[in-house]
Amino acid sequence: MNFIKTKLGILGGGQLGRMFIQSAMSYGTPIHILDPNPNCPAANLCDSFTQGSFNDYDTVFDFGSGMDVLTIEIENVNTEALFQLEREGVKVFPQPHIIKLIKDKGVQKQFYKDNNIPTADFELCDSLEEVEQKATFPIVQKMRKGGYDGKGVQILKSPEDLEDAFDVPSLLEEKIDFVKEVSVIVARNEKGEIRSYPTCEQEFNPEANLVEFLFSPAKISQETEKQAQGIAKTIIEKLKMVGLLAVEFFVLEDGSLIVNEMAPRTHNSGHHTMECNYTSQFEQHYRSVMNFPLGSTEIIQPGVMINLLGDKNHTGTPVYEGINEVIKQQGVYVHLYGKTETKPFRKMGHITVVNPDLDKAIANAREVAKSVKVVA
Repeated sequence: MNFIKTKLGILGGGQLGRMFIQSAMSYGTPIHILDPNPNCPAANLCDSFTQGSFNDYDTVFDFGSGMDVLTIEIENVNTEALFQLEREGVKVFPQPHIIKLIKDKGVQKQFYKDNNIPTADFELCDSLEEVEQKATFPIVQKMRKGGYDGKGVQILKSPEDLEDAFDVPSLLEEKIDFVKEVSVIVARNEKGEIRSYPTCEQEFNPEANLVEFLFSPAKISQETEKQAQGIAKTIIEKLKMVGLLAVEFFVLEDGSLIVNEMAPRTHNSGHHTMECNYTSQFEQHYRSVMNFPLGSTEIIQPGVMINLLGDKNHTGTPVYEGINEVIKQQGVYVHLYGKTETKPFRKMGHITVVNPDLDKAIANAREVAKSVKVVA
């Protein structure tokens, strides 16, 4: 493949698309973006920008028809257009049938069950009436489609909570008592080569239910690490997926794992790889869809990633308080996403803090997190 002449398109121009482009620039491949927002983070970095919905069949098909390779930074795209593009010879990665499987959490859970991959027990529901009939409390309700960053997920603790239950196709999932959440990012190219990153550990914002702090390597036993790596590789092999896959796990008291869910793209839990690993997740995504040899995933040094979330009391033009102070510090790397408006809990950027000693990196990162605030 001539990677300088290959036209590579991305459905979605958010921060994941932006950071993908920043990695792909090193190879000189023209990158083209489709996104509904003309001011999206990737709009001013790509070789060409097309404004339009990635949920509209004609828009996606017309955009993809001009590409040699097409990939995504978001699952919520028109898969029927992708199937047709694939039939017409465009290389679509991850493959459309995999995107279709993963973006429906009910189908995704059934995949785990059918392939003996450990996951929480679940029931599928088509309506609120079914939720009321099947719910045993406490239980987790997840919308089958459209949820992201903690949205579309809620815990129903008692019958009174049914008043706020989602009245859409959803799944009811056993509420798991876990000790921590971890994830593995794994990549596969067309040749079948597979590389995975060391497991990372996450901490979630309890109010917004999204990751605000993670570190790698995770503080887990060698046996749990081996299990996480094995499950992630098993999943991507069974799917025969080309691209990057993030697999999120719950760690139980005995160190065993169950899969929570997965995402077929670059992921928030892999941002630290830009400074901590020999090959970032974004370059690995590029390499995998271009069918290049995959890069080393070994850790150069331990690190922590802090999500910069918009302050819950502020909406408007972003102001990053404290940035000037933290960038004076050794081992601190700031990544701002170029978003023109901050909103409560919106991801506005991230900071990586590295140190040869993981505990020191964690301590430094907690101080950094206290120092920076995104306001308007």
